[in-house]
Formats: sequence, C-alpha cells, structure tokens
Amino acid sequence: MKHFFNRRENIVTEALDGLLLTSSKGRLARLDSFPDIKVILRADWDKSKVVIISGGGAGHEPSHAGFVGKGMLTAAVSGEIFASPSVDAVLTAIRAVAGEKGALLIVKNYTGDRLNFGLAAEKARAEGFDVEMVIVADDIAIPEINQPRGVAGTLFVHKIAGYHAERGEDLKTVAAHAAAAAGDIVSLGMSLSTCSVPGQAHEDRLGENEAELGLGIHGEPGVERIALQPVADIVATMVARLSPALREGASHCLLINNLGAVPPLEMTVIANAVLSSPLADRVRLIIGPAPMMTALNMNGFSLSLIRLDAVREAALTAAVEPHAWMPAVERHEIQIIAAPRTSAGLNGAAIAGDNLRNRRLITALCEHLISQESELNRLDGRVGDGDTGSTVATGARSVLARLDTLPLDRPAATLASLGDILGTSMGGSSGVLLSIFFTAAAKAMADKADISAALLAGLDRMTFYGGAGVGDRTMVDALSPALQALASGDVAAAAKAAAAGAESTKAMTKAKAGRASYVGERDLAGVADPGAVAVAGAFGVAASLA
Repeated sequence: MKHFFNRRENIVTEALDGLLLTSSKGRLARLDSFPDIKVILRADWDKSKVVIISGGGAGHEPSHAGFVGKGMLTAAVSGEIFASPSVDAVLTAIRAVAGEKGALLIVKNYTGDRLNFGLAAEKARAEGFDVEMVIVADDIAIPEINQPRGVAGTLFVHKIAGYHAERGEDLKTVAAHAAAAAGDIVSLGMSLSTCSVPGQAHEDRLGENEAELGLGIHGEPGVERIALQPVADIVATMVARLSPALREGASHCLLINNLGAVPPLEMTVIANAVLSSPLADRVRLIIGPAPMMTALNMNGFSLSLIRLDAVREAALTAAVEPHAWMPAVERHEIQIIAAPRTSAGLNGAAIAGDNLRNRRLITALCEHLISQESELNRLDGRVGDGDTGSTVATGARSVLARLDTLPLDRPAATLASLGDILGTSMGGSSGVLLSIFFTAAAKAMADKADISAALLAGLDRMTFYGGAGVGDRTMVDALSPALQALASGDVAAAAKAAAAGAESTKAMTKAKAGRASYVGERDLAGVADPGAVAVAGAFGVAASLA
C-alpha cells in the first residue's frame, strides 16, 4: 500500500512535530530528548496538581499526544509504530512533569506497556515520586482470556482521570476514579481490512467478502472472520456480544471510534445503525463517531461503553482543551421540522389527469433510461465519476412512481411536474439542469401552446444556467440538434440528429463542462458522453412511438 512519508525511521518524530506546529502556540511542547525519548507535554504545566501520563506505540493517532492538554493528559510518551516506549522514556516523562501531588500512569493492557510503564513507576517511586498506575483491559473480543487487551475504552479513563486531576483532587482519589472507570468499560472492534505499516510489505489476510470481528488495535487477528454483510447486521452481531457485558438497568456512554480509514459518510451510517439497535436504549451519552484511537489505516470501527453515574457524566461532559476529544452529546430523537408546502403550482400541476398517449410515451422513456443504467455508468466511469446511469435511472424511477399523480392531460402542467420531480429526486448537476429545462419549458408552454418552441425555451435556460453549449461534450450536444430538428415536427429527424450529436462527442477530446472537464484527452478519446447517449436513446424511443 502507498503511504505519505519521508524515511520510515523518522515517521513518528516528524508526525509529533507536525502536531506541535499545528497546535495553538504555548499549549504543547516536547522535551529536548527527541528523537530517542519522545515526550509531548503541556507547555503551561506548573506541577501543582496530579499528573496524568499515558502513551504507547505510535499509529493510534490522535492517541496519545492528541489528548495532551488541560482537562486530560499532562504528558504522553510515544514509542515507534506499535512499539511500547522504553522505561527511560516513561521515567523521563514522570521526572519532567510530576510534582508533590504525584503521577497517575494510564496503561493499555499489553505486555510491553505494562512492563515498561511498570518498571518506570517503580524507579520513580525509588526516586521519591508518588506514582500510581491503572491498567485498562476493556476488550471483550476473546471470552475468558486472562489478560484482555486495552483498546479505545482507555479514552474514557483519560477523560475521567483528567477531570478529577484538574479539579485538584489528590492522587489516591484520582487513581480510584480511574480504576473504577477501567473496570466498567467494554469494547469491541470490527474491520474490513488489516492495517498497513508504512515502509513494510502489506498482505491483507481477509478475503474480498470477509470482515473480522474482535481484532486488536495493532492489526492482531480478530477472534473470528465473518461474511461481509449490511452494516445493520454487523452492528447487530457486535451488540449481541456487548450487551451481556453491560449492567442491567444502567445508563452508559457510547464511544463510536473510527479505526483509521472508514470514510465519514460510512461512520455516520454506522452511528445510525448502532443508535437504531436495541443498544440505544442503554445509552445516555454519545462520543463520536470520530477517529480517536486508530490502528493506522484500518478500515474498521470499534464500540466502547462505560457505565454512567452522576460523577462520571460530569467528567465526560466537562470541556477540555485538546481538540481531538469529541464532546459528548445526549442521546436524542431526530428533530423533524415541517417543510414548506407549496400551492398547486403552474396550471394546477398538483391535480392529476390522464392522457393515454402521454402516459405511454413517459413510461417508455423512463423504462428505457432505467434499462440503460449499467451502460451509462460504464461510459461515465471512463470519463467522469461513474454515476450518470444511476442518477438518470433514479430520476426515471421517481417519475414512474408518481405517474398516476401527474396532470398528463395538461402538457404545461406535466412539464412543470417533471421539473419538480427531477429537481427533488434525481440529484447531481444533471437533476438540476433537467429540472431547469422542464420548468422553463412549462412556463413557455403555458404562455403559448407550442411544444417544440417550449422545449427550445427550456434548452435556452438550461444552457444559460449550466454554461454548456454545443461542442462542450455534454448532453447539449445531442439535445440541441434534436430540438432544432423537432421544430419541423419530424420526430424521426430529431432522433437522428440526437444520435449524430451523441456520436460526435466521441471525437471531442476536450470537455469544457461537467466532470469530464477534469479528465485528460487520452481518456476521453473515442468515448461518447453518457448524458448525450441518454438523450439520444430517449429520442430514439420517442421516434419509435410516433
């Protein structure tokens, strides 16, 4: 897999410097022990309160350094990618920030972290520092394991410990809150791919139609592989595993964590699935969806829950300085506000009426466009973003679905209704352009009952707003000559002109409008514009019915 980096051995230090350079001035700093000892700490720290230190291997960004700041971590200690920081690094961090109030170390339950943070704690105590350590083991993926992994639920402990430390509470109290929180967290992850480490060969162990349940945040294999399925079913599987581990009757805070590479669109689909599941009834607060403890570029997500009480709710909702922390929100229902209702519109467009000839024509046109969905997508995939067929088919299906409500006995009103339907349902620039076309044509038809003149008026408005003309490699190359020919009343001539116009786009190696304008000449040569092909097909159908 491809990655953005300079030299593999410098990735972590350069990333941490990038974090420092893009943080507010005077908020964060690093020790001069770079690059061997990588410690990010609060630049404003005065050692007057309990210190909260965490860390681990890099590759989990924004964890851990991204959570350093007022209200959360005092310092974060980073190792190399997926490698625990050394004992010296952790001990240096303690020495740098700990004062009389002492230090709390928050450690994910991995052997390397436990050993290195643990030995550093012992050495710090020998030097006179007051140090406590809390280990987080929130992963429930592997039943009855002696040492569950520490994963994204660790962030709850960071937030709760940071809250109590910021309030000035003593070390034993802060540690007690943190330990109690760690014991009330459950987490489970799911991924569609393994992560890729920059500079290392990558081989995904999952098949094309496989997903993995319960994998770790370092790319460790999951507890089982499952078939790829709709997200609602994936979430249902995870909810079934998580629910028995939750205390009955308790409210929880839910963290929806992106493991690195899930697009925001899909993360909100996941959030919707989780909050539409039975788990939602047990959730009071929600954090995310967001990448908060990642596994490099893993295409997966995790769910973490912590039991709430009044103190934890206050801790989790308190404002903090680090921008990487997503504020908690209360679970709520979707608010719905009534959309403005319009009048019947042009020529009573909302009043249905029938005309068998018009019904037959519109039905045939729509069915043809739907049948061409795959072919138009294929063409658009070569010159655009591959969705012309789907966009056109969506509009056609919407028209067919509302056919019985159309004023088919009144041409101007029919055109206006088509404009409304396509403008609402079709989407993309094509939907807007065709809505303009039919809406302007309806106005012209209402003024003068001449369908050819009305359609040309629609074309004039569409090209005015859209900016494309003949020769720009768009649907106008087929639509304009067809409508000019239609002015003579010959539908067959119009179909022939549309076909010739669509064919002419194959030789146009420079598009001047639409997505194709971003495509090079080599990719455009010999490929017809899909919008023009759709127009030509529609006129062909109309000619066959004439």
